[in-house]
Amino acid sequence: MLKITGVKKTFNAGTINEKAALRGLNLTLNEGDFVTVIGGNGAGKSTMLNAIAGVWPVDEGSIFIDDINVTKLPEHKRASYLGRVFQDPMTGTAASMMIEENLALAARRGARRGLRQGITNSEREEYKERLKILDLGLEERLTSKVGLLSGGQRQALTLLMATLKRPKVLLLDEHTAALDPKTAAKVLDATDRIVSKDNLTTIMITHNMKDAIVHGNRLVMMYEGRIIYDVAGEEKKSLKVSDLLAKFEQVSGGEFANDRMILA
Repeated sequence: MLKITGVKKTFNAGTINEKAALRGLNLTLNEGDFVTVIGGNGAGKSTMLNAIAGVWPVDEGSIFIDDINVTKLPEHKRASYLGRVFQDPMTGTAASMMIEENLALAARRGARRGLRQGITNSEREEYKERLKILDLGLEERLTSKVGLLSGGQRQALTLLMATLKRPKVLLLDEHTAALDPKTAAKVLDATDRIVSKDNLTTIMITHNMKDAIVHGNRLVMMYEGRIIYDVAGEEKKSLKVSDLLAKFEQVSGGEFANDRMILA
């Protein structure tokens, strides 16, 4: 479903601020893979997601989504293949619009608009059923303004909006990092349910090593723009945080120095 081959990206090339963010990145995801991605600051995690989304062109390499070469496609043309949730709960929704209006916008993404009724009764019923999977009671608040919701509720709604049209690849960029632990756990539970229900191919960046182990069927560790560890199945399930730290030291030749990830 996703194939990244030899992707390189350098920012500010030829200047004193030159930074090689991706150094020949290779990654292949089969349909239904749920991959968690960890790594220290500057490892290239978010740069990888931006490369997939087409935020900027890559210097070398190729990116295929469902056997379609999207390497040269601009960001807006890749949007129909992707769903994405960012770290900030405020960025994925329109605060002044109602819950049902936000969902309607997501449902109509990429479709032609006409002058017919904005939201039909059948659509409202569908939205209620979809909202139930979040287990936050939002199905009874369709006409509430999104700006009145908590950060966790907005992030959960953003997740639902990103998956409403079943993207070929779902990109989660530390989507629980700005939430308190209890709320983050609820959003992660909703993530597991949605990904499992629709068999979504998913990449989830997280700063929490425990979450990276518990969620998904595969774990990838990045370091200096490359993947240095890739584990799946029963081996992944048996991992401990100490195993990840030891693996990082073994492969990189240094200690893992990201306090945020260790303390999480």
